[in-house]
Formats: sequence, structure tokens, C-alpha cells
Amino acid sequence: MNDINGNGGDEQGDMELYDLRVVVDRIEGRSVCGMEVGDCFTLENSAHLRLPDGEHFCVYALASVLPFLAAKQRDLAEGDWLERDTLFTCPDPEERLVMRVERTGRRRMNSADLT
Repeated sequence: MNDINGNGGDEQGDMELYDLRVVVDRIEGRSVCGMEVGDCFTLENSAHLRLPDGEHFCVYALASVLPFLAAKQRDLAEGDWLERDTLFTCPDPEERLVMRVERTGRRRMNSADLT
């Protein structure tokens, strides 16, 4: 693939992103959506969301953590609260499902492939 100047681009990539795993850490109320502690999904290659075969992840829990994932894929300043915090909650007050975002690996990518 050519870059904007018609060159082959940097095969090693010009940026790095973390792959992530989002895991149900705990459920402090009752499980309304049928999820259990340990249920998870992964986010790889910038935008590939994967679930284990036969598993589900509540769309409302997903919606609550989704806005933070792009930032968690990147290096953030040491003092940034999002660099330190890893726990996010589902908005359902009856369930009080808490998810943990883990960085599972670092991937070198070519930004031209992502735009």
C-alpha cells in the first residue's frame, strides 16, 4: 500500500496501539443481562472486537466502556486519570456490573492503513 507521497510507506509502522481485553471483574447487584464474572471481549488491530465462541456481551455494558477504549489503546501522560483507572461500570443500577480494561499487548501499526 502506498503512502500519501506514493511511497511504499513504513512497513514497520509509524505508531503503536495496545490490544485490550475487557473483563467482567465483579457484579455487585443481580445479573440482569446474564453475564458472569470473567466474561470478556478483546479489541485488537485498532478496531477488531472479538468475543469468545458462543459468548455474549451486554450491549449496554459495551456502550458504557466503548468511549474509553480508543484512549486506553494509546500511551497517555503519567498523571492522566485514564492511564491509572482501569475499572468501568455498566449504567444499570440494579446490576452494578464492573468491567476491568487490561492492556494485553502492544502492536506496531501503519496509521495510513487506519484512515
